[in-house]
Amino acid sequence: MPLDTVTAIMERRSVRKYEDKPIPEADLHAVIEAGRQAPSAANRQPWHFVVVKDDGQKHSVAEACAGQKWMADAAVIIAGVAKPTVNEKWCSVDVAIAMQNMILAATSLGYGTCWIGAFDPDRVKELLEIPDDLHVVALTPVGVPADQPEQRPRQPLSQFASLDRYGQKL
Repeated sequence: MPLDTVTAIMERRSVRKYEDKPIPEADLHAVIEAGRQAPSAANRQPWHFVVVKDDGQKHSVAEACAGQKWMADAAVIIAGVAKPTVNEKWCSVDVAIAMQNMILAATSLGYGTCWIGAFDPDRVKELLEIPDDLHVVALTPVGVPADQPEQRPRQPLSQFASLDRYGQKL
């Protein structure tokens, strides 16, 4: 049974080890659908998601992501692509929101993910045949986790949240 949203947020970890198991198509489609349902400025939906399943392609993409070869062990790698012609000002934020939706959906279904921001954008675009006028915002592997990393430390609430005015105790 899928986790509720708050539990998925609290249990999400950056997974870097995956089992050699596929993701059922229904689950993969649910993850992509979560991205499609994300809010976007003026509901313009300035995104495209490239789902990489081919083993050779996954290895090439992982290499273009600062040599993070472990990514290729996941069942798929999803690239979130922004379309500036649809909404230049907000497209990257909108794609980031959609990617977060997909990451949380994957977590709720029991899959591991990892936000990937370290990549060679030109190389990834070349490998995935992404048009020049679009840009890659982030990538994430999605797969059955081979381990469950411990939660990393978080700042206390008083360090990052205020009430009514910046710096006022919440």
